[in-house]
Amino acid sequence: MRLVSEVRGHAGACGWMLVAALSLPTDAIAGGGPFGIDHKVAYDDSGIWDRNFQKALALGVGLGTIGGAIWGDNDSRMGRTFDQALDSMVFSVGTATVAKYVFSRARPSQTDDPNDFFQGSGHQSFPSGEVTEMAAVVTPFIAEYHHDHPWVWTLAALPAYDAVARVKVQGHWQSDVIAGAALGVGFGLWAHNRPTPVIMGIMPGGGVGIEYARNF
Repeated sequence: MRLVSEVRGHAGACGWMLVAALSLPTDAIAGGGPFGIDHKVAYDDSGIWDRNFQKALALGVGLGTIGGAIWGDNDSRMGRTFDQALDSMVFSVGTATVAKYVFSRARPSQTDDPNDFFQGSGHQSFPSGEVTEMAAVVTPFIAEYHHDHPWVWTLAALPAYDAVARVKVQGHWQSDVIAGAALGVGFGLWAHNRPTPVIMGIMPGGGVGIEYARNF
C-alpha cells in the first residue's frame, strides 16, 4: 500500500530527529518522562540556537505555507501539495495546542523533573508545537516528491533542527519534540493521502489566487 510505504519512508526522518534529540550533550543523564529518555541539557541560546532565530524560522515556514496555498495554482502539483501542507499544519498544530493544555507539562526551564505533568496553567511543554508545525509542513512535500526528487528529503532538516534547538534552550524535553515530530508526520501523511484538501477545498474557486486569475 502507498500509505504503508510512505510511513516506512518517513520513519527515517523521524529517526533522524530522534537521534538528534538523544545525542545532545547533557549536564547529567537521568532519563525520565514517558519514554524514559528525558533529561536537561546545558542551556545554549547562542548562534543558530538563538530563540529569536527559532521564532523567525517558525513564522517564515507558517507564512510561506499559507501564502503558497492561497496564491498558488491549486490545479498544479505544487499547488496541491501546498494545500495539503496547510491542512497538515493547521490540524496538527491545533491538536498539539489542545494536548498542551490537557497534559500541562512543565518545561525544563520550569522544573528539573521530566515527570511533572498536569501542573496546570502556564505549563505547556508536551508536545512541541513548533516541531509539530515543521514536520507537518515538510511531510506532504517529501511524500509527494521523494521518488522523482530525492533531494526533497533535506527538508527533514527543518524539524530536526527545531527539535534540537527547542531542547537546547530548555523549552522542551526530548519526548516533547519526538511527539511533536510524530504528530506532524502523521497529519502530513493524512493530508497527503486525502483526495481533496479541507481548508482550500471549502474556499470559492479553490483559493484566492485561482479566483483572482479567473476574474481577470
